[in-house]
Amino acid sequence: MLEQIPTEALAAPVTGVGLTPGKLIDQLEGGPQLLVFLRHFGCVFCRETVADLRAIAESDPTFPRVLFFFVGSSTEGRAFMRRYWPGVRAVADPEKRLYAAFGVERGGVLQMFGPGVWSGKRRARSKGHEQGERSGDIWMMPAAYLVDGATILWQHEYAHAADHPDFARIPALVGSSAGP
Repeated sequence: MLEQIPTEALAAPVTGVGLTPGKLIDQLEGGPQLLVFLRHFGCVFCRETVADLRAIAESDPTFPRVLFFFVGSSTEGRAFMRRYWPGVRAVADPEKRLYAAFGVERGGVLQMFGPGVWSGKRRARSKGHEQGERSGDIWMMPAAYLVDGATILWQHEYAHAADHPDFARIPALVGSSAGP
């Protein structure tokens, strides 16, 4: 488990959607943020995650800002985010350098096709999400980190590709880490 964002990740120049020009550290100013590493844009769970986070963030003013990471070009990211969450920020990481710096790995067969994935697929489809065209690295696992600057306050250990944290409890995690 990481406690701090690695220095090399903080210093990495970033491009993508809705970003402040500069490095990753420049994106992390302004209080706690939820960093979400997506699988690939055709993934039904990726679509579900973005839609669920948008709904929660729009309904809860205490929800921290969200910063997505994706394996693809800025052009692909703009097209996807325009459809699922216009105005959100997202970092393009086609070489998976930030994925590697955060320890986000490729999944194995059970993490991609095991029983939890099949039940997760039913859950995502019940919300109206469908699988899209495969793009990027279809074996990448997702990841989620609640951060305040370079400090990691919370992270979710994904058991499989369809694992879905209870994002609605994030504001409580922010409040519990605020200190006296």
